[in-house]
Amino acid sequence: MRIEHVESFILHVPVTGNQIADSTHSISHWGVVGARITGEGGLMGYGFTGTHAHLPSDQLIARCIDTCLAPLLIGQQAQDTERLWLRLARHPALQWVGRAGITTLAHAAVDVALWDLKAKSQSMPLWQLLGGAVREQVRAYNTDIGWLSLSDEALLRGAQQAVDEGFTGIKIKVGSTVERDLQRLRAVRRAIGDQITLAIDGNGKWDLSETLRFCRAAEDCDVFWFEEPLWYDAVQAHAQLARATRIPLALGEQLYSVDAFAQFIGQQALAWLQPDVTRMAGLTDVLRVIELAAAHRLPVAPHAGDMSQVHQHLNFSRTACTALEYIPWIRACFEEPIEVVDGHYRRPEQPGASTTPTPQAWTRYRQPTS
Repeated sequence: MRIEHVESFILHVPVTGNQIADSTHSISHWGVVGARITGEGGLMGYGFTGTHAHLPSDQLIARCIDTCLAPLLIGQQAQDTERLWLRLARHPALQWVGRAGITTLAHAAVDVALWDLKAKSQSMPLWQLLGGAVREQVRAYNTDIGWLSLSDEALLRGAQQAVDEGFTGIKIKVGSTVERDLQRLRAVRRAIGDQITLAIDGNGKWDLSETLRFCRAAEDCDVFWFEEPLWYDAVQAHAQLARATRIPLALGEQLYSVDAFAQFIGQQALAWLQPDVTRMAGLTDVLRVIELAAAHRLPVAPHAGDMSQVHQHLNFSRTACTALEYIPWIRACFEEPIEVVDGHYRRPEQPGASTTPTPQAWTRYRQPTS
């Protein structure tokens, strides 16, 4: 099946409560910046990256899809996902202008769209195309109850509600002050008891000294992992922190390549890998990171820039993927939305990667691409 048409799209979808914040960002909408690829016979594949819904920057990604990537895809065989990944990732002109950032986010959208199209053409869900299911259910952990913008009362109320709904894991944000965050962490631990896994996420805000002070005081809270405790590229600082604390370290949403993950693994600087199909160059790239993790016996918990529409397929099909984030902001936008029941993802059954937008979302949230 040859590719006949490639076009970008942008959706801006409101987040829970219309405004959330972590230690470094405050947003009101989530950006779904994507590619729609049409093959012979009119079959369409959809893929997207995740952004903070800033129209000028989203338009740059869309423009990269339309002007840089689409011409390299027209007329090519859509099923050749590996060859097409290399055609885009190793193109001399694209390598020259960037191997991360806008070009990689655009590549992510295109690569996922190709996998969606490939799975649809074979009338099977993506997890089946990837080799079949290795588990019957995927454990979800709830991040949407843990924003720094929530009051202490709302945080505790949300944590308890998540437990009541069957979640066996939650994650809360840190990165305001060490004192405030320790107080909130301890309050949540008391509220949910010791049978629920409790992770924290700093979004790269603190330096090493602040983080060490926090970790020394937080070790009695049985923290499941500390995600992005330091600046994203600081390999040596993460390695120092890993040696100094019993709290497992996790990161990956801001890493753009297999080589970046290999550096952290080589320095024994992390315990959990968190690659993201919307931040790396798509599913093809993330599959390599999962293989790397499996080779080092390290668990994977994909970061959900796609709000887990695609990542759920990875978790069902790869033994290294042992947990998956739950943030339901954009689930209503898709023909087969993610579904969590009693704290576990239900396995998707429709052909494709669960990335096809509904006509209603297309009409309601679509933004100009230029």
